[in-house]
Amino acid sequence: MQQIHVTINGLPCVCEEGMTVLQAAKANGIEIPNLCNDESVRVYGACGLCAVEVTDDGKGKPLPKLLRACSAKVAEGYVIRFDTERAARSRKIALELLMSDHTGDCRGPCQLNCPAGTDCQGYVKKIAEGDFRGAVEIIKQKIPLPAAIGRVCPHPCEQNCRRGLVESPISIAFLKAHAADRDLAGDPYRPAAAPRSGKKVAVIGGGPGGLTAAYYLYIKGHDVTVYDAAAKMGGMLRYGIPAYRLPKDLLDREIAEIEALGITMKNNVRLGRDITLGQLRADYDAVILATGAWSSMKMHCPGEELEGVTGGIQFLHDISSGEGEVPDLRGKKVAVCGGGNTAMDACRTAIRCGAEAVYVIYRRTRGEMPAEDIEIEESIEEGVTYKFLTNPAEIIGENGHVKEIRLQIMELGEPDASGRRAPQPIEGKIEYLDVDLVIMAIGQRPDTAGLDGIELTKKGTIAADEHTYLTNLENVYAVGDATNRGASIAIEAIGEAGRCAAVADSALRGEMKPYRAPYYSKKAVTAADLADREKQPRCQMPVRPAAERAKDFAPVNLGFDDETAQREAKRCLECGCHDYADCKLIRYANSQEIHPERFAGVQHEAEKERRLVCIERDNGKCILCGLCVRICDEVAKQGILGLVGRGFPTAVKPEFRNPETAEICRRCGKCAAACPTGALKWLAETPIP
Repeated sequence: MQQIHVTINGLPCVCEEGMTVLQAAKANGIEIPNLCNDESVRVYGACGLCAVEVTDDGKGKPLPKLLRACSAKVAEGYVIRFDTERAARSRKIALELLMSDHTGDCRGPCQLNCPAGTDCQGYVKKIAEGDFRGAVEIIKQKIPLPAAIGRVCPHPCEQNCRRGLVESPISIAFLKAHAADRDLAGDPYRPAAAPRSGKKVAVIGGGPGGLTAAYYLYIKGHDVTVYDAAAKMGGMLRYGIPAYRLPKDLLDREIAEIEALGITMKNNVRLGRDITLGQLRADYDAVILATGAWSSMKMHCPGEELEGVTGGIQFLHDISSGEGEVPDLRGKKVAVCGGGNTAMDACRTAIRCGAEAVYVIYRRTRGEMPAEDIEIEESIEEGVTYKFLTNPAEIIGENGHVKEIRLQIMELGEPDASGRRAPQPIEGKIEYLDVDLVIMAIGQRPDTAGLDGIELTKKGTIAADEHTYLTNLENVYAVGDATNRGASIAIEAIGEAGRCAAVADSALRGEMKPYRAPYYSKKAVTAADLADREKQPRCQMPVRPAAERAKDFAPVNLGFDDETAQREAKRCLECGCHDYADCKLIRYANSQEIHPERFAGVQHEAEKERRLVCIERDNGKCILCGLCVRICDEVAKQGILGLVGRGFPTAVKPEFRNPETAEICRRCGKCAAACPTGALKWLAETPIP
């Protein structure tokens, strides 16, 4: 066969005469995007993704039209490109048209609502199978502190869990904690690190964000040193979360695992006092600021300066870490102002310190409280009293110490910027409370000491680019509570730090790649869609009795056993696509920025059917490439699948000619193996040929 010489995307290629452009590229190790092509069947040219531009026909002239690489033959001297603006624009439109009618779930809604993008469905499935180590391997792709986060995270993943449309969401966070506990009890999983790059990174702050950035940068091959001002690493996990929620010996073990990778950790080093940002920039190739938010916000209420008024983080700091003495609040009355997680930790800690009475003062109703409902419920069981629709108007003192608090009675008005109904004072309605201690837990802000030259936002947080995480200083990144919007939950800082580590890694290797949120196909599901699912009650976490747990800082939750964890995990509906890891369509969709919403309109009905018994066909994921039909006809020689209908309603459906048809499919499976979008799925109970 005669040899032909062509150039593809600037690379000289040799191929056989008669080859298509797609075949020539493949023979030379080059992938041109394609979905409907398979060497075992005739060319179909349905998807339109393989568009290429011939910029030189071998005679010095470009071809006027784009070619489809799957059908166009190569010719001597062709200069072919599939990365030109014209070819990319054609591919973009093809992808947008395909995705506009692709209604499958690439990822489960649990993962999409996790700020770190954790593959919840993946690790829950491993737990259901009893593979706890496998579960931790998946979790640690995104979270290096799974035992800690499984205990303290307010689990936004569960808010989106579709099992809640059947009865109750999967207990995702507790399952994470169980798998991590099992892992720590044996030979803990440690990921393999890439060869050393010779680059050095300094991370300032040893909280969840800083430890996460350090973990992934080290795994990617860079030497990392973490500096922290406190006596121990852990940040808010150590100094802000009480031990009854997160035992500190467990946190110590997880941090030790991170350090054991080879990361250097230096405590009692304060930025601006012991080391300067200028020194770090001179000594390291990159610096990541993860300094957190350690100052409690003021309420600007008269009397805040009195003795006996403190911030939530300040109150919790030494108690939560175990580094200080637990205050004796016996006979004392405590008011906690706020409705978030810090307020819950503060009020429940005050109970454990022996307070005679603990009040939570919140200006809205319970329904508007951002704190987890289970935290509110357990605090009430422990003796906390809630004063809803009240707001501190004045803190009154005697001899310089707080004596009572004057409360303004509120009512709810119209929704504010947060979407919650704005509280309005009711004129003339006032209430007084006798108190000995007032704890302000309405939020935190960062301490910017030592951040010389760093640009701040109007809120006093570090200004960091949302795609590169860079500050205004070269090679200085920032993540977590200290940046942009300010303090949030730990998993937010972890997610941001993981993305920052990827960006910083790309920059350290010579080509910065800003973060771009991945594109996912999604579909809407209602309770009616899941009405046929058998109801299975959520496994309840066993807890210590309120009268017992309110007296100490031992863990409240007693944990799942293996059998309970597996039973709970098996409730998962497995919403995300079974074929995501191998799906060519979503890989191509993320190769460039696309906007399928431009072609929004009527979509095919996303029905699922199992007429072939061993194969589930999801019409919502089908892009009508015809590959399964052609393989069934040309390769399997069966003709069981066919394109039914004309025009837009066309769908791939099986035709039954005799009772043996399902058995033929069970022995074959070629159509499902070739499907590029996961529209055909081998059912779990059926062995794959």
